[in-house]
Amino acid sequence: MSTVNEAALTQPAFAEFLRMKVTSITPERVTAELHAREELNNRFGLMHGGAIMALADNLGGTATMANLKEGQSTTTIESKTNFFAGIPIGDVAYAECVALHRGRSTMVWQTRITRGDGRLCALVTQTQMVLERGKK
Repeated sequence: MSTVNEAALTQPAFAEFLRMKVTSITPERVTAELHAREELNNRFGLMHGGAIMALADNLGGTATMANLKEGQSTTTIESKTNFFAGIPIGDVAYAECVALHRGRSTMVWQTRITRGDGRLCALVTQTQMVLERGKK
């Protein structure tokens, strides 16, 4: 059974600010929820696309962190989002991030974001670069 890098268990301040709730972390998969509340409204009664993208980006970073060795860190180098449906304010965004590639220098993750009725709202594919701390 794979073990999770302990650093993945601590979420960054931005995730706390958005009130993301990470519900599961393994080296292969991370899940989370984000309540579509008024502060995340896009003016049309739907969760802002930037909040959806931030949720996916945080999960890709968390998933990569779960796979890092001592002395490594990560940064997002590419992210692509396709939107399919809105998430109404009052609903919940459910996110599942799974590995497409876990290499030594990059990792690629795909995050599916659905809403309470199960409808697919967004699909995000992102690439994370693995960095060696202290090396330039």
